[in-house]
Amino acid sequence: MRQNPLMPATAIILAAGRGRRLGELTDQRPKCLLRVGRLSLIEHQLEALRTCGVERVAVVVGYHGEAVEACLRGRACFLTNPRPQSTNSLYSLWLAREHAREGFLLLNADVLFDPEILRRVSDSPYPAALAVERRERFDAEEMKVELEGDRIRAMGKALEPGCAHAENVGVLKFSTEGARVLFDRMEELLAAGAEKEFVPYAFNALAADYPLHAVCIEGLPWIEIDFPEDLRRAREEVWPAILARSPAPAGVGPPAGRAGLASADRAANPSSVPGN
Repeated sequence: MRQNPLMPATAIILAAGRGRRLGELTDQRPKCLLRVGRLSLIEHQLEALRTCGVERVAVVVGYHGEAVEACLRGRACFLTNPRPQSTNSLYSLWLAREHAREGFLLLNADVLFDPEILRRVSDSPYPAALAVERRERFDAEEMKVELEGDRIRAMGKALEPGCAHAENVGVLKFSTEGARVLFDRMEELLAAGAEKEFVPYAFNALAADYPLHAVCIEGLPWIEIDFPEDLRRAREEVWPAILARSPAPAGVGPPAGRAGLASADRAANPSSVPGN
């Protein structure tokens, strides 16, 4: 049951992509099913949503969607992006619009994050809020964010690093009003041919005339999994840091320590270890 009246009752998880940059690790499954500790990435997200009292979860699947459905059966409803190789996350979110009309949380399924990040976003009083991490240096792969105070002015991987103040984490909240405005703008973008764009393309288009507010999460552990090195860091650094801050429920967390984490993961899913 939700304790926070600002928390939307519905979460949408975007899980249609393959993750080609992870190489053989995603030959037979999407990257959201890669394990960190004893759970897959998307199961960690479901646990975070459950602890925050989110009542409904809709997952947009695509590449090996049947495997995601089998993993989460009974814990979410599913929508299928029938063209995951020729579209991107903006189109996937559009497919879930009927689930978003009363407001929603939005998660990218390839992000491992401390549940406190979700709580901070849900506690924001603004109708549209997203988690960002402020920093000074950025690389080409990061979804960069330009800020004016706590309001987002621009967002995108192509944003000039000199204009950027933060990186988008991939944890967002839209109220009923915010969802209506967002999907109206997405409809315009898709009509103009934006099917292959990432969903932040829509946030960037919206930011000029609708207030999108940043929720800063510096000091909280998180990571987006794009490359094998990201997966290694998730297992050896980020997940232990999350456990150290908030011990996992019994039966969920791995044995303490890096060696225990790695051995538990190998035992649960040997093929998910880089190099195997």
